[in-house]
Amino acid sequence: MTYAHWLHDFETEAERRRQREDPPWDRGAKLHPDVARSIQRFQVGEAGDGANLIAKAAGDDTYFAAVKLFVAEEQNHARMLAELLAAAKVPTLTSHWSDTVFVKLRRALGLRLELMVLLIAEVVALRYYRALRDGAGDPLAAQVAARILADEERHVPFHCHRLERAFRTMNKLLKAVLFGGWRVLLLGVAITVAADHGAALRRLGVGRLVFVADVLTAFEAALARIRGEHPKPPYVPKRARPRGLF
Repeated sequence: MTYAHWLHDFETEAERRRQREDPPWDRGAKLHPDVARSIQRFQVGEAGDGANLIAKAAGDDTYFAAVKLFVAEEQNHARMLAELLAAAKVPTLTSHWSDTVFVKLRRALGLRLELMVLLIAEVVALRYYRALRDGAGDPLAAQVAARILADEERHVPFHCHRLERAFRTMNKLLKAVLFGGWRVLLLGVAITVAADHGAALRRLGVGRLVFVADVLTAFEAALARIRGEHPKPPYVPKRARPRGLF
């Protein structure tokens, strides 16, 4: 895909979002306190204005426009999570230490390294919103999580596309070292999130170790994209294969 394809994708989604009704906030939501506290923290993380990332994307008008629409989708996530919390009569947070650390790290780096940090957050979000969609036990929470998850599933390959181009001409040894450090950082973040949100994850039916393992698997698939490879489909044991598949 080219940046023009990505821009068209974001524009199409923006128009679809304008025409689609919001979730029924007035029906209210019932969230377990552990899950509510977890959502509060993720809402803070989605609420940035993206100005630093947008500024770094300048220079390529098409990519710049796509990044602005990406940021708008993230801000819409923050809005929906805030509405979900309000429906459950839970206040939003003004800040959280995890978001502060991520923001400072990202802003200190150039575009390529900022996208590397951002991709970690996006991969973690994939697993978190899937858990929230499937395990919240509340229709409104499930609907909000499903909408955000659908966006995140588009965001990961968008960032991978830019990073694939950024790493294309890098020395193989340097790339291997950088990817190794990237994996270490991802592992640290995944463990931190699993610990910080462990009570909520249990309520959502996902153990800490399972969460970390799933995040690592998703990250490896993203790295395969960045290396220009096609991720292998997961192995399905014979007894688990549906009849008629082979």
